[in-house]
Amino acid sequence: MKRIIVTRFSAMGDVAMVASVLKEFITQHGDVEVIMVSRKLFAPFFADIPRVRFHAIDPKGKHKGIFGLYHLFRELKTYKSFYVADLHNNLRSRFLDFLFLTSDYSVRILDKGRSEKKALTRSENKVLKPLKPMTERYADVFRRLGYSFKLDHELPRVNRETPENYATIFASGVKTIGIAPFAQHPYKVFPMAKMEDLIRQLSEKDCSVFLFGGGEREKEICANWSNQYDHVINTVGQYSLAQELDIIANLDLMVSMDSSGMHMASLVGTRCVSIWGATHPYAGFLGYGQSLEDCVQVAHPARPSSVYGNKSCDCDGVEAIDLVTVEMVVEKINT
Repeated sequence: MKRIIVTRFSAMGDVAMVASVLKEFITQHGDVEVIMVSRKLFAPFFADIPRVRFHAIDPKGKHKGIFGLYHLFRELKTYKSFYVADLHNNLRSRFLDFLFLTSDYSVRILDKGRSEKKALTRSENKVLKPLKPMTERYADVFRRLGYSFKLDHELPRVNRETPENYATIFASGVKTIGIAPFAQHPYKVFPMAKMEDLIRQLSEKDCSVFLFGGGEREKEICANWSNQYDHVINTVGQYSLAQELDIIANLDLMVSMDSSGMHMASLVGTRCVSIWGATHPYAGFLGYGQSLEDCVQVAHPARPSSVYGNKSCDCDGVEAIDLVTVEMVVEKINT
């Protein structure tokens, strides 16, 4: 059986997208085994994909620095693969690529489309057009290794068990909606006052609302909302990543920023309403199988200002994410 070493170390949403791509790649190529190299936290994304072996990178421990990466290279050589798909294209992965190339491996590296993304996000002479989805860019790496590969961009539901304490809720017939209110960069985050209003309105519709996120501050915010409003359940800090995927897989709908919540929903086949501010789905990071029609955003010539949401997007004195109203999100959810 042929083996391919696949590297993608971060971020969570990007790694989840890789998992969506690998599910289809493995289905189409029954003679291939994949060695997935990423952070230990992300292992649950790949746990249910046949013929995918997960190899954890420890960038702050034994794989730190040049000598650590050489140690990782020695570990990966034991799989006796001669194919490497670099789906990250950063300093760490490129150094590994160099080591593999010196050992006569066939290495192909992700083309991030930097020039096209720069044209999309620049303030002057912006070229506002849909770019190639990142999932297709990942697939291109396998194609350049010589594999025929067609992504269907569908959203098939994945059957996963729910935690026992929520079984009654999911069996009751009440609409269940997940909300992932946070993102790594503030310019992608729906203002907390508006998010609270959204949660309040959904609570009053007798929907069961599940809140997702990470970190102590986020945990406290979500705990306050769950204490204040009926039918609102805080999951932050209470479940493993695998258990969160179990819950998301059983939801009727997910609501997320342009963040990992959307990509986790894609991985388990749950439809997602996504809210966009400084970033734009045209950059190629819309969740795999998700629909552009389910994106909530306001057209403005200043958008988008960045690919990752790490730069302010000033739209005539208003931050782009602030242009989105609670009513717009509620209307999309109702639709």
